[in-house]
Amino acid sequence: MSAKLERLSQTLRDVLGDALLNLVTDRGEVTIEVAAADYLRVAQTLRDTPELGFEQLIDVSGVDYSAWANGEWAGKRFAAATHLLSVRHNWRLRLRAFAEDDEFPVLDSLVGVWPSANWYERETFDLYGILFSGHPDLRRILTDYGFVGHPFRKDFPVSGHVEMRYDPETGRVVYQPVTIEPRENTPRIVREEHYGDVGHG
Repeated sequence: MSAKLERLSQTLRDVLGDALLNLVTDRGEVTIEVAAADYLRVAQTLRDTPELGFEQLIDVSGVDYSAWANGEWAGKRFAAATHLLSVRHNWRLRLRAFAEDDEFPVLDSLVGVWPSANWYERETFDLYGILFSGHPDLRRILTDYGFVGHPFRKDFPVSGHVEMRYDPETGRVVYQPVTIEPRENTPRIVREEHYGDVGHG
């Protein structure tokens, strides 16, 4: 580990104390994990402590651990991974917090700390169903308003529940049950005669 990452890791331990559940340094990246209850407070500390100085939020990613390690994951299902940058110190950090409830995942919004979290949290809500408490405008950003479910949970039929089309008689877009028949695509394998036989080439 480089001297810079060692200094960052030690500063995080000193400043965050018991709020720091886990700290991992791997492949030149530092990841810290905090409880959902500490997520907002730790974010403010990361921004406002001069020794850390994380003034920029680069991204918020939703993570679904239900299929991680071939389904052997025993921890909480949904997490938010927040990627931060300190221009002053020229270092990066991944802040991760798991939502306490798998059925109704909720984390605090970081929009009040870093306004750039706005659309990233909306995207995470849309695709994973993680709610961000205190978000000023939490609504779908990528899927259609009538979409039922959250795409990255993969808990809905591949063809969806409803389809939409323009109805010239009513002059508007209408929703109706899916009319696509499910089908199975089996790839056709084409090989030359004697393919793989010894002595033929």
